[in-house]
Amino acid sequence: MLEIIYQDRWLIAVNKPSGWLVHRSWLDRHETVFVMQTLRDQIGQHVFTVHRLDRPTSGVLLLALSSEVARLLSQQFEQHSLQKTYHAVVRGWMEGEETLDYALTEELDKIADRFSNPDKAPQPAVTHWKALATAELPVAVSRYPGSRFSLVELKPDTGRKHQLRRHLRHLRHPIIGDSAHGDLKQNRSAAQHFGMKRLMLHASELSLTHPVTGEPLRLRAGLDAVWQGCMTAFGWEAFLPEVQRVEFVAANPQDRASD
Repeated sequence: MLEIIYQDRWLIAVNKPSGWLVHRSWLDRHETVFVMQTLRDQIGQHVFTVHRLDRPTSGVLLLALSSEVARLLSQQFEQHSLQKTYHAVVRGWMEGEETLDYALTEELDKIADRFSNPDKAPQPAVTHWKALATAELPVAVSRYPGSRFSLVELKPDTGRKHQLRRHLRHLRHPIIGDSAHGDLKQNRSAAQHFGMKRLMLHASELSLTHPVTGEPLRLRAGLDAVWQGCMTAFGWEAFLPEVQRVEFVAANPQDRASD
């Protein structure tokens, strides 16, 4: 069963678990569990995708309950008229807050993108980041006697492939558990000593305008057991009320669309 954050007659939002694919793909022919099919069976009706989360990323995933609403929501994503908020655990200490404007060359898959232009110019990519907390623990990694971590809030203005992972790598603070862009030794240590056996990236909030009613929606997804264990181990419990809650928030709760 998927955790449903919000549902009305037009759209539905779930808290996507880490490790789940959003939909079937010929690149993952052996997978048997998908968000779309599971949710369709769970609510007894078809759902339509309007955006995606990478397989290892957890958090708010919004789907439409009709093709017309899917079109309207897709327009909001294309026009960047909604706001996405993520949280990540990264290597090292980050302090302050900044906006990173760093163009990214398109990442091409060897199979799916074999006919794409490999010489395409880098695409604009902007991420606002804010360091929330740091931790240092006496667990040696490589030549360092201890391990340092930071809890970071991320708000991307653009949606390039693996943007947040690549931007954090550019800042020399890769996300823990990132096998493609991260620190392998740090990842292994974090998994062994702190149970972080997943990509520590969570889509915690999505703010948008309801495509039918026009009301503001703020959808939040709570943290899984791995995340909560990390927050406790690192002494970041004070931040749990801000990033853990699972709830629907509207500007005027009594205006919530009903079935």
